[in-house]
Amino acid sequence: MSLKRITQFFNPSSVAVIGASNISTRAGFVVMRNLLQGGFKGPIMPVTPSHSAVHGVLAYPSIADLPKVPDLAVICTNKNTLIDIIEQLGELGCKTAIVIADGLSGEQKSALKACAQAKQVTLLGPNCLGLLIPHIGLNASFSHTVASPGKIAFVSQSAAVCSTILDWAKNKEIGFSYFVSVGDCLDINFNELLDFLGRDAKTKAILLYIDNIEDIRGFISAARAAAFSKPVIAIKTGKTSAGALAAEIHTGGKQSSDAVYDALFQRAGMLRVNDLRELFAATQTLAMHPKLLKVEQLTILTNGGGPGVMAVDELIQNSGKLAELSIETRNALNKVIPQSETTSNPVDIFGDSAPARYKQALEILLHAKEVKNLLIIHTPSALALSEDYANVIVETLQTLPKMARPYVITNFMGEDASYAARKVCSNNAIPTYRTPEGAVGAFMHLVTYRRNQKHLTQTPESNTDDAKINKVPAKALINEFLDEGQSYLPTHQASQVLNHYGIKCIQTEVAYTPTEAREQAIELGFPVALKLISPSIASKSEVGGVVLNLNDANEVEQTAFAMLIRIKNTYPDAVIEGFSLQKMAPRAGANELRIAIKTEPNFGPVILLGEAGTGLEYAQAAVALPPLNMNLAKYLIAAAHDKGVLKERILPEKVDKYRLCALLTRISQLVIDQPDISSMELNPILASNGQFLVLDATMTLNRYQAQSNRKRLSIRPYPIELVEVVTLKNGTQATLRPIKPEDEQAHKVFDESLNKEDRYKRFFGELPQFNHDQLAKMTQIDYDREMAFIVCQRFEGKTRTLGVSRVIMDPDNLNAEFAIVVRSDCQGLGLGRILMSAAINHCKRQGVESIEGITLPENTGMIELARKLGFKISRDFEEGSINMVLKLK
Repeated sequence: MSLKRITQFFNPSSVAVIGASNISTRAGFVVMRNLLQGGFKGPIMPVTPSHSAVHGVLAYPSIADLPKVPDLAVICTNKNTLIDIIEQLGELGCKTAIVIADGLSGEQKSALKACAQAKQVTLLGPNCLGLLIPHIGLNASFSHTVASPGKIAFVSQSAAVCSTILDWAKNKEIGFSYFVSVGDCLDINFNELLDFLGRDAKTKAILLYIDNIEDIRGFISAARAAAFSKPVIAIKTGKTSAGALAAEIHTGGKQSSDAVYDALFQRAGMLRVNDLRELFAATQTLAMHPKLLKVEQLTILTNGGGPGVMAVDELIQNSGKLAELSIETRNALNKVIPQSETTSNPVDIFGDSAPARYKQALEILLHAKEVKNLLIIHTPSALALSEDYANVIVETLQTLPKMARPYVITNFMGEDASYAARKVCSNNAIPTYRTPEGAVGAFMHLVTYRRNQKHLTQTPESNTDDAKINKVPAKALINEFLDEGQSYLPTHQASQVLNHYGIKCIQTEVAYTPTEAREQAIELGFPVALKLISPSIASKSEVGGVVLNLNDANEVEQTAFAMLIRIKNTYPDAVIEGFSLQKMAPRAGANELRIAIKTEPNFGPVILLGEAGTGLEYAQAAVALPPLNMNLAKYLIAAAHDKGVLKERILPEKVDKYRLCALLTRISQLVIDQPDISSMELNPILASNGQFLVLDATMTLNRYQAQSNRKRLSIRPYPIELVEVVTLKNGTQATLRPIKPEDEQAHKVFDESLNKEDRYKRFFGELPQFNHDQLAKMTQIDYDREMAFIVCQRFEGKTRTLGVSRVIMDPDNLNAEFAIVVRSDCQGLGLGRILMSAAINHCKRQGVESIEGITLPENTGMIELARKLGFKISRDFEEGSINMVLKLK
């Protein structure tokens, strides 16, 4: 993908319409009309052999007859002409085209893509509405209406949804920076658009309507980068199996479970909404308040008790929080609300409140320190027009500086009586909604977005479980199983792999006949559990393949015979490999969990957590994408509780969540290290006394074949292969490695160790010490897009950072910018060369063409090091800086 080609796409100075028409029912007619009416300043050139002029504009009979090469071509012809048109555009030198046509077969799409790549023509579509860029007056679409200039970018795979959003936005007077219908995403996709829009100064929020995503890893990288700087909201279709099939038919591409998409959006720091109503509400909220909430607690002011209760119910049911009013605030409110002596939240000022009382109560709440978010509810009143109350809100808010105000949203209930009031609020950038539930739902969008953003910047706890992981012998063991033709591992074999990751399984013995089962049971001691071993039956307990608490040898043998007869009658083709026997584990007082690994189309492996039971489906589990650290594992556990698939039991001892997090991180590492494991289920896992014991484990193996066009994991894991030991000039050894999220505190200490001179050289000025959010962005990096190497040593019992080098690649992976800084009291130890060499070698591995950086003329040490490493040094006299460039290709 190329950010450069997207930038060209969104800044055309001339447009050609291929298939322009004077017939009102044709796309070429509508596109020409929209271009001419939109106010676009550049040449608009219709191409058609059927008309000498279209909408009064001179037409050209063929692409070859165009007087100049258009920056953008809009192709309005049928699907059978596309290949020929793209070839002609390519020959002419046109590099960007919009394809309106729909209904292309898979074969036609492949041929069109190949042709476009060969001719170096970038495509938007097919099966799309087109492109609107309101700030330059471009409406290169067949939309029924126009888009006003604004700060929201909208990108959709559905042309019908585009039309709906445009119509709604016009009514709400909401504008757009860009309005893009991507259709089938044959060429330009969400990843490229997110990269462009995330960097675009005119765009303050990004809205996405998604049917399917092909390149999950690229999407997460781009979405995470964009979400760091502005809100990204998505609606994803295909929540049901029937809906997923319809989405697949609509735009193509494989569909994964909806729960996995939930995990994706949360991991990327985005906000997901469920339907168009929510999308409209979130759009309106973020259009007027694109920044993060400071706190989550909500205060409610209402002139009706019932609507206030409705708002509270909606808030609490969606995991929201009510603010607690201070005694001072309540006393002040009691003085202006005659009917009340015990005011609380929600603040009910009653239905007989004139605008003056509204104003008094509102002023008290706006000045209350504990009120950071305020919902104002108004039901129609006979005392004054709803519009008068809206004007009171606007005038009162204007008495406070914007930075000192709480975040305010309004709900004017009713229709005719409240329309003008909602209009007043909208005109004054105050979000307004028709119902209490709608207002609270919109507020909770901001809360959810805030929580997802915190995922991007929270520092995980350190985990010292690495010593329990032995991936090399585990890999060798898996290879042995595969070499022997085994693709299904029951408990006694899966446990051998799990032991190498510190995952303890109950002792399991294997018998091949009922008589052997009898003998094994005697050796184990009673009572025992007898389980069928069969790769053909996923859930043994559902077919009577698991029997517990067998108390003597005869009972074991008879049960085994009965089990074989029952299975052969029910599943005559099932492969039976024998029986496993386990001594019954004490389960009284223990929590029972289950953890699974599944492989999803496009996503690769995912991790599921739920309660023990039969058959682990997505509806019965919380889902996370590996890799996990301690914080992400904590969020997975919290998500399982919120979803109700992991309940707090009334037991003598609760699950040790810290150790469960550690277990989940080891399972995540197992996923990363062992690509040949395609699925796994641990069910049940007994959690007791801070220990976890797996009673039943199954694995399926399949030799992983790497694909050139797809990565196995959705998120690149920590590149442990880049860790190495280095020797410094003073003879001591240190570790050179990529930075981790857990390094934030050490990085803070490192930043504080830099003297003023070193900070000035590195940052070209006297910057204050970095805060948590800044440090989080430096340590929680996307290893696909950037790299930070640190050299660290143990010092007085702690890990100390001695120096850092950082490279950030552009989305095209062509150029990289580098920066390097060494601890002030550790200079002269050769750290600069070690760190710079690591950065250069990484860029070479990534295929980067050049690496460059800037420094001040007085930073002679950095300049000399760069010269020795082959950088070309030049001086920028206008900026007063030194440029350093190294060509790698």
